Amino acid sequence: MKATFPTRLMRRSKLGFAALLLGTLMACSGGGNPPRDPENACSIFKERPHYQQALKASERKWGVSIPVQMALIYQESTFRATARPPKRYVLFIIPKGRASSARGYAQALDGTWDDYRNGPGRAGASRSNIRDAADFIGWYVSGNNAALGISNSDARNSYLAYHEGRTGYRRGTYLSKSWLLSTADAVAVRAARYEAQLISCR
Repeated sequence: MKATFPTRLMRRSKLGFAALLLGTLMACSGGGNPPRDPENACSIFKERPHYQQALKASERKWGVSIPVQMALIYQESTFRATARPPKRYVLFIIPKGRASSARGYAQALDGTWDDYRNGPGRAGASRSNIRDAADFIGWYVSGNNAALGISNSDARNSYLAYHEGRTGYRRGTYLSKSWLLSTADAVAVRAARYEAQLISCR
């Protein structure tokens, strides 16, 4: 029996509501499921070989090592493709927007992402695409490091420059942020761990 117009409309409304609910849940949770074991580089590449291909391509193009790229991605998004900063609220109930426009694997800001797309980025580049995110990280980190005299294998200072930008890094704005210095140390430790893991699983 063919569904009547009101029945079809109701079904579409239910589907639309379900899609909206799913999108809301993904936005709240960060969305974009990470690899099962984001702490283990060998496990990540075994589960998602396209990650390895993307990171290798970026390393060849920009000279930023795979372990450094992975440690930055882990710190920024824990490998969640649609990660975004948490929403802010006034009086705990009135939405005030998000802390920044950062999003995706690399948590790239709108303005910086536009610079990338207008520069070396491909047409239609997306922050939730690992190939584009890895290429962005390689481009941004290598550019910062060349300007600031940081080695591309120096995960700690690469992260500080990534977080503070060139001007902030030159001014030493990170020196008064103990939490950021601790985070940069953790990035360096994770990069070294990823490097050791990749050597063991080759």
